[in-house]
Amino acid sequence: MSDATPRPRGEPGQPPSLFPPYRSTVLRSPREPLVRIPPTLTELTGPAGTWDALMGPAIADLTRHGRGPGVALGQRIVVTGRVLDEDARPVPDTVVEIWQANAAGRYIHRGDQWNAPLDPNFTGTGRVVTDGGGRYRFTTIRPGAYPWGNHRNAWRPAHIHLSLLGPAFATRLVTQLYFPDDPLIEIDPIANAVPMPYRNRLVARFDIDVTEPNHALGYVFDLVLRGRDATPWEA
Repeated sequence: MSDATPRPRGEPGQPPSLFPPYRSTVLRSPREPLVRIPPTLTELTGPAGTWDALMGPAIADLTRHGRGPGVALGQRIVVTGRVLDEDARPVPDTVVEIWQANAAGRYIHRGDQWNAPLDPNFTGTGRVVTDGGGRYRFTTIRPGAYPWGNHRNAWRPAHIHLSLLGPAFATRLVTQLYFPDDPLIEIDPIANAVPMPYRNRLVARFDIDVTEPNHALGYVFDLVLRGRDATPWEA
């Protein structure tokens, strides 16, 4: 993971820093060529092999990790997959963090004030470390769509944010997972910043074998760090 940098902006499959339909990129995208600063030892090293000690116990079941004593409301899902390098080899000891809205499409954040209900039994955050086969697994709630003000009647598709962190602190990568057959994906400027067919790499695959009988639907979402099959990463 120490070489887990995303492909450069402007290459096929990676979203550009400037995508005018996604209005906030007009203000925040760089206006001048980027200046490359050589990484120092601090950026290239980190707590390899000691993530568990630093973070504490994994938070793999978000349905039972809320502020209240109960179970989160909504459609339970299992999200699992592997972290892979450009040669499809598993990448172990990688931190996978997720954060998401609740089943009503609302985050526990003071900046989220739209009138969807909060769920006291759901914080929407979790983290695990990949095993020797590069695998991760979460049990959570399928998030709801929410309005976001980019344009008139703009709604974000249901999605889960994922952050990867390897043995070097400067190797953090961030992306989003979408769900199949969501009609909002086709009209969402954030999703559409990634051109087709690469956008399909952001859509999880329903898997009946991952689905837990009488409990939760199962989805598979592999994360490829770089190379020809790289997952699209956020700038």
